[in-house]
Amino acid sequence: MKNKLTFLLALVLIIGILAGCGSKGESSGDSSSSGSKTIKDLKISFVPSKEPDEIITATEPLKGLLKDELKKEGYKVDKVDINVGTTYEAVGEALSAGTTDIGLIPGGTYVLYDDGADVILTATRAGLSNDSDNPKDWNDNKPTKPTDKQATYYRALLVAGPSKKGQELAEKVNSGKKLTWNDLNSAKWAVMSSTSSAGYIYPTLWLQDKYGKSITDLKHVVQSDSYGSSMAHLAQGQADIMVAYADVRRDYEGQWTKDFKRSKSIWDETNVIGVTQPIYNDTISVSKKSSIMTDDFKKALQTAFINIAKTDKGKKVIAVYSHEGYQKAKSSDYDGERKAQKLLQSMK
Repeated sequence: MKNKLTFLLALVLIIGILAGCGSKGESSGDSSSSGSKTIKDLKISFVPSKEPDEIITATEPLKGLLKDELKKEGYKVDKVDINVGTTYEAVGEALSAGTTDIGLIPGGTYVLYDDGADVILTATRAGLSNDSDNPKDWNDNKPTKPTDKQATYYRALLVAGPSKKGQELAEKVNSGKKLTWNDLNSAKWAVMSSTSSAGYIYPTLWLQDKYGKSITDLKHVVQSDSYGSSMAHLAQGQADIMVAYADVRRDYEGQWTKDFKRSKSIWDETNVIGVTQPIYNDTISVSKKSSIMTDDFKKALQTAFINIAKTDKGKKVIAVYSHEGYQKAKSSDYDGERKAQKLLQSMK
């Protein structure tokens, strides 16, 4: 009996020791006795849209800002690692593999790697005074101006110039008539490279949706090396239509009269004849393979980045990517980008 009692006491003691050891565990994501959750190492990757050294220097303050904001959400982060991927694809692959936790990546990169990545935020930029699907609305409300409202997307426009054909197309649109394929096919177009969202891909999607055609079906197309070149072609009558991002005329308003020697303003001599679907901005995406990426932590990250973008220090950090703020995002926001990717694949 004595031996049995001794054995039972020893067993109780061992169980107590094991339970005590277990309560002290503090791996990534574990709760401490105070109720906070600890993340030992949070890895963030940026795409190399600028020089890596420039990005690393500009984003250094993000480490402290993120720790402070996540602490408010109940998370204690011991270390934040920031790196710049060698390519956009390298960051997407790191998210898919779980070797990085967070990636600041374009919508196109997110869509390519959405099997391994979740989008949680979309970057915002200053919105514009025009945002209608109807091109006539853009012409009735010229000039287009920036607003205080933040937008998660931008649009591409088909802009008709001062040439006889360009004015003919604009007059038809402004009178409420629909353009035919023959109207567009008889015009001279200035476009960008086939990987440009606003300068090629989304205008092609617009042509496909309305006419079942592509830019490659047009008879008269010139590929420009920059939007400035396209604008020069338009001003000189070498192109009747150019395709570009929605605020392109604001960017070239001064050059229209100064460099391109036009006697009237760009707003007087150009008109919108087509408006594409929204092109969503850059993303903050997280890895589906990351062991720390719980639903609760994703919500904490959303709140943290949104709050950081509202501070002066935070604005300086995200300005390296021309971001002005963040809004919560969902996967379906990027369905247009998925269509664009399918288009790119079909063009190969």
